[in-house]
Amino acid sequence: MLRGAGAAVALPFLDAMLPAQTPLKKAAHPTRFTGIFVPHGMAPGYWAPERTGEGFDFPAIMKPLEPFRDHTVIMSGLWSKSAEPPPGVTGADHWVAAAYLCADKPKKTAGADIRDGTTIDQLIAQRIGQGNLLPSLQLGVEDPGANSSNCGEGYSCAYTNSISWMTPTKPLPMEINPQVVFERLFGDGTTSEERAARRENDRSILDAVLQDAARFKLQLGSRDRNRVDGYLEDVREIERRLEIAKKAASAAPATSVPYGVPSSFDEHIKLQFDLQALAFQGDITRVSTVLFARDLTARTYPESGTNTGFHAASHHAENPDRIKDYSKINTYHVKCLAYFAGKLKNIPEGDGTLLDHSLILYGTNMGDSNQHLHYDVPHVLLGSASGQLKGGRYLAYPSRTITTGNLLLSVLGLYGIHQDSVGDSNGPLAGLV
Repeated sequence: MLRGAGAAVALPFLDAMLPAQTPLKKAAHPTRFTGIFVPHGMAPGYWAPERTGEGFDFPAIMKPLEPFRDHTVIMSGLWSKSAEPPPGVTGADHWVAAAYLCADKPKKTAGADIRDGTTIDQLIAQRIGQGNLLPSLQLGVEDPGANSSNCGEGYSCAYTNSISWMTPTKPLPMEINPQVVFERLFGDGTTSEERAARRENDRSILDAVLQDAARFKLQLGSRDRNRVDGYLEDVREIERRLEIAKKAASAAPATSVPYGVPSSFDEHIKLQFDLQALAFQGDITRVSTVLFARDLTARTYPESGTNTGFHAASHHAENPDRIKDYSKINTYHVKCLAYFAGKLKNIPEGDGTLLDHSLILYGTNMGDSNQHLHYDVPHVLLGSASGQLKGGRYLAYPSRTITTGNLLLSVLGLYGIHQDSVGDSNGPLAGLV
């Protein structure tokens, strides 16, 4: 850590941190995990490759991931059975995002007696994150607003507001404000008033650690010095963008966007991903989750090429033109995912990159969103999981046969967590590892 008054900046992995004469390829690096949930499925006909195995062509929605072919596994046919209501119970559908990372059906309740499963990000954090400043990081991009007692059809808002559950009864809040995330990553015990004063005076958090950084770099080789300089430049660049977001919010007091949060989804999600990459690079945390959007959101994404609201577009009525319009939103979301993958791929670590030492799970809990069907759901894995996962593959599983719980169980195995089941699983996902 570089330390100064009111700041503590974690350092990235450096060659100098290795014991003398240890080859880079033998250096042990933790495998980071990110779970990303997007509601409303994907446009049918636009996301699943035509050929299974290797050598497939990336379809329209997945095209942004083509530069990361060797780090990509696309899966189809999986059954998100946990998103369906239990027998004899109505509802679910749009109210159970919490099931995504635990494969457990949430208890139908609008009261305080909520219950679902412990999510795999928290199981992974218990295994590899307890020695970090933050055992895990939960990020979102939409304000859940006031948590009412009933979000829909008798299901608590807790099931839609968080995809990360520390215990079956304890959901973790998803932080939407990048400024708050930044302070959690790099603040060091200062008060909110002191932090506000620093920002008002246009002082960087790095100003407090410059002397420590200068002394530290005297001990480093040129490669490590460049790595430290690049890392600190990234920190300062995020500060600059946060300041722009704050000024923009101040100039538009009537906006419904929380103070300091970018009004643009594009800038917002990129800031969250940039912060996440810095947190991984500095080993501040090794585990994160991202809630891309909340169910039933009417948000539009101008960068996608359509101004149709997300939820409205998902109900395409099987109209080919409307399906194509919906695919533009899905493609844009995957493009944002590719942005994050690109950030990790461009950060060297040991004899590889952060993408080599990461695993990103990206998916949804709907197959046919037009009819609210929860089978044949799209899932993507990105990253090599420290050499454990072979990319460049499309795996097609038989419809309504294999639950997403099997995928989650396989992911846990990549982190050395071997248990009989998770949620509705009945064994690891065949052919994945």
